Amino acid sequence: MRATSSVIVGRDAEIELLDEALESARRGAGRAVFLVGEAGIGKSRLAGECALRAYGRDMPVLRGRATSTGLVVPFRPLVEALSSRFRAAGAPDDPELDPYRPALAGLVPEWRAATTTPGYAISLVELAEALLRLLAVLGRERGCVILLEDLHDSDTETIAVVEYVADNVADLPVLLVGTLRPDPGPASDLALAAELRNTASVTELGPLDETAVRHMVDACLDAAPGEVPPAAHRHLSERAGGNPYLVEVLLADLLDMGRLSRADGEWLLADHGEATVPTGAVRSWARRLARLDEPVRELLLIAATLGGRFSVGALRAVTGLDDRALFAHLRSASEAGIIAPDGAAHDHYTFRHVLTADALRASLPPAEQAALARRAASAIEQSAGASHSGDRADELAREQSQLVATLRLAAGDKAAASRQFAQVGRQMLDAGASGSAAVLLERARGLAADGERDEVTVQLALAQAESGRIDLASALLDDLAPVPVGTPAAEERAQAHTQVAWVATMAEQQQEARRRIRAARALLGAEPRPEQEAALVVVEGHLALLPEQEGDPRSPAGQDGRERLKEAERSARSAALTAEQRGRPVVACQAWQLLALLSRQRGFDEADACLVRMLEVAEKHRLAVSRAEALVRLGTNAFMRTGEATQLETARAAAHELGSLTVLQTVDGLLAMQSVLAGRWDRARETVDRSVEASARLQNLSAHRYLLLVDATLAAHQGRAREQERALARFRRAGGEDSMLVPLQRGLCQAIGALMAEDRKRATAELDAARAWEREHPSFFYLSGRYGLRPLLRILDGDGDGDGHGDGDRGEGGGDGGREAYREALASPGGQLAWNRMFLGMADAVLRGRGGDPDGARRAVAEAGRAATVFPQAWHLALRLVAEAALADSWGEPVAWLRTAEEYFHEAGVQPVAGACRALLRQAGVSVPQRRGGRERIPAELRTAGVTPREYEVFVLLMERPGNLQIAQRLCISPRTVEKHMASLMTKTGCVDRSALCALSAERAEDGGPAGIAFRQPSA
Repeated sequence: MRATSSVIVGRDAEIELLDEALESARRGAGRAVFLVGEAGIGKSRLAGECALRAYGRDMPVLRGRATSTGLVVPFRPLVEALSSRFRAAGAPDDPELDPYRPALAGLVPEWRAATTTPGYAISLVELAEALLRLLAVLGRERGCVILLEDLHDSDTETIAVVEYVADNVADLPVLLVGTLRPDPGPASDLALAAELRNTASVTELGPLDETAVRHMVDACLDAAPGEVPPAAHRHLSERAGGNPYLVEVLLADLLDMGRLSRADGEWLLADHGEATVPTGAVRSWARRLARLDEPVRELLLIAATLGGRFSVGALRAVTGLDDRALFAHLRSASEAGIIAPDGAAHDHYTFRHVLTADALRASLPPAEQAALARRAASAIEQSAGASHSGDRADELAREQSQLVATLRLAAGDKAAASRQFAQVGRQMLDAGASGSAAVLLERARGLAADGERDEVTVQLALAQAESGRIDLASALLDDLAPVPVGTPAAEERAQAHTQVAWVATMAEQQQEARRRIRAARALLGAEPRPEQEAALVVVEGHLALLPEQEGDPRSPAGQDGRERLKEAERSARSAALTAEQRGRPVVACQAWQLLALLSRQRGFDEADACLVRMLEVAEKHRLAVSRAEALVRLGTNAFMRTGEATQLETARAAAHELGSLTVLQTVDGLLAMQSVLAGRWDRARETVDRSVEASARLQNLSAHRYLLLVDATLAAHQGRAREQERALARFRRAGGEDSMLVPLQRGLCQAIGALMAEDRKRATAELDAARAWEREHPSFFYLSGRYGLRPLLRILDGDGDGDGHGDGDRGEGGGDGGREAYREALASPGGQLAWNRMFLGMADAVLRGRGGDPDGARRAVAEAGRAATVFPQAWHLALRLVAEAALADSWGEPVAWLRTAEEYFHEAGVQPVAGACRALLRQAGVSVPQRRGGRERIPAELRTAGVTPREYEVFVLLMERPGNLQIAQRLCISPRTVEKHMASLMTKTGCVDRSALCALSAERAEDGGPAGIAFRQPSA
């Protein structure tokens, strides 16, 4: 008789909690719930009940379980969860998931045929974000549930993904349910930390009380209340300790032994006087095994040795049975309720409960356990090389090696187990699973013999660094015993120090990076090999670009920043060539990337040449990440030269194909900034909103900072001071003012924001502050105002005259005069960029107009206008600024410029600038139209000419050639007012008489409307 309960008892509060969580997820308010309890307490039963209730609400359910075999298999529960829903249906086709398909395909092998496999190791946070987006899409209509069981057996990668989902699920239609034991470990730490952060609910499942046990026994036996003898209830309650699994095991033992039986319609308990205790479950299973056929009994003992979950292939290798006999015995064990097919893998079986496998193993004497483990390890090793190919073969080989290592350890051979664990750890590190690699290498290190421990420690340090635990990696390397300089062991350690230094540099941990470099150089001695020196100087070169930290000397005394950068460039160029010749393509790409940035100071053609070389190396050696980064930087340079985003869009497509969310976010930040400068503010807002929070969750610090700066710059260019300050506050909290973005913050954001508030003094101070920062730090951002806007403002303020020295007290860093700043900008590569050419052209116009060359000034304005084609907001700002000087010096068309600028900024809602334009027009003696409703209907040319809404109404009627009285009657105004409007229209459009004005109106009506009217601008 099967002694299993068909109902859940004693868990009403927990079921109510899960019901509330399901309803909350349906409403779009996600939750995370962790069910914690000892083995057999009923966690999986509750998870199953949650799944049933979700199915009843028509909610999608994804369910996965960690392996209990002790093997470290990255993402096992997640693979199983996704496969449980999508293996048959295939990948969802929602466009929102397009950027995340490569990461998701890594979890479900069946998806890889339809999705471009990423050309690099997907980061944990990228994978977690992809899973989060998938769950959000699945739950969009009715909510969805992801159930992950036995998290205490999970790999570190899965724990990290679960933590990410739990922390970010609150505003999504997703319920996350995890089950775990209360044992100390990463899963328990995760649940407790999430509860402290109020991002998850943790429910501890206690033992069932006597009443609940009685109900459970009655349900198992399908007995009515009172039918089962109270002594049987007391026996099971006392011996099982309220553990539902043990209740079932001990009940089955009573039934199998005949102690509890049904006769004449009632249940009877025979008193044999045996005091079975909970630990007697082992003896219970031993008795049950004894009643099975010998082949089935031996098969189950071997299966238990392999773990709570085992493959048919491994079992076949150890038992030597043919398929017919093997499956016959598996069927018998399954019918006995001991094992069951694993629903997530067709070639695997699981014990009905992990305690079953433990109990079966414990039924053997220790010596017999060790002998069986040794036999199993040897048989599996001999059967290695099964017919699998591709990624799946690698995964199976790693699982098999771990199983062999576990069996060797069970057999008492620690050294062999250590070597196996270390081998699999290195393979996982190469595959990008650094967290799991660290677990296995730590295990190997603890088992390694003295002569092998140091080598394992070095590999463990690399795994910890790649996992982001730079402090642990450094501590491991520092604790190693000294080795002679220049020996193979020293070179291996030096390479590890160099790799950790690179990771620390990318994390902006400058002091730690320098410590690692010093350690590497000490190990390599005075004459490292060329490829070793190349790797070191590339790291040192990237470090030279970071802002200095207090107390962290960069270079020998007296060596200024420029000399340091020149030396870094010389070394990087040599390193690039050496790395290519010595077969180190990754180092070569890093060197060319560094050179592209350093060579900008001589021109963008040279910078692009370095990036093209980087692209060639990356494509030759199939370095997908380096290829995408080269395309992004080429696109960035093209955007800076022309203001266009075509090449950036191409780079974004490459990043999308690669499947790199971090590179995508970098490109999105650049595209958003281009949209700000191009005046496409809605598009900029959409891009920032899409990526800024995701970049924070991904811990993509550089992209996150840049997106925050774009957010602040967007507000600044729109004249929204409060939004700008809020965005800048977030930028500062993210460490923005300790980054290389300070010049852009000051010049492109805060200075423009000041100009939008008509505070030119503050704008100049911000630009001077940006210039001062650039004098003290290496900077390769050429849109900070130094090469365009700042020279223009200085010249407008009168710094363009005299000997070029100007005022020496115009703010920090402002000692250079307008002409000097102008000449510096013209001579710099930054002066050739479209954004800067526009401002420099207007500065040239001011100087020519002031010097009595009005024709040259007009030509300079026209040239600046061609550079400003893609920068409407900046162009109208420049017109507003220069018109004031043109009015004073009597050149150009300042009235038309002011009207154009006033119209633009009024429509943009930047009232301080629009008001300043109106004030200057009044000072020039020009009538300024009142701001009436309906101006949006007036064609741009007429608005620029100053045509009012009422005048436009008159203009539209003129195509019928009516008289003044007819117009007055149609518009309900006096004929005298019509005469005034007619005179104003002729002046503003340049028409010589009424007939010409009527003809112009009729002409535009024949063309389908008044848009695009051409007319002669009156001269200033």
